[in-house]
Amino acid sequence: MIDTVAWIHVRDGRILTARTKGRTLFYIPGGKRHAGERDLDTLVREAEEELTVRLLPHTAAHFGTYQAPVDDDAGAADDAAGGGGVRTVLMACYTADHLGTPAAAGEIAELAWLTYADRERTPPVDRLVFDQLYADGLLR
Repeated sequence: MIDTVAWIHVRDGRILTARTKGRTLFYIPGGKRHAGERDLDTLVREAEEELTVRLLPHTAAHFGTYQAPVDDDAGAADDAAGGGGVRTVLMACYTADHLGTPAAAGEIAELAWLTYADRERTPPVDRLVFDQLYADGLLR
């Protein structure tokens, strides 16, 4: 099981996504928890490292937790990094206000604002979030 936390940032019916260098799929920004980190610690750290924004923890709200198989795009990288055949991602998702303008940083090659029509450009766990956002009328 890969334990991750993600930041859901929706604007004008689109969700902010990121593509990591060397990968083709876009994902909801966030990342793996470090030992001893709480969800919000991971969320704030990853947003700063990947997006150059500062999340405001006191505004964070849990959106949902999702679980799905690892996609081939991420799975190959995880296996190469010693993942040993890990095949499931658990992703706790939060909304939160932020300071700054999102910009690609660190391992991020590019950012994109996706709609529901772009759902197939994301990994399986993110598609569950896209489905929920669309059902809630937040994603066009």
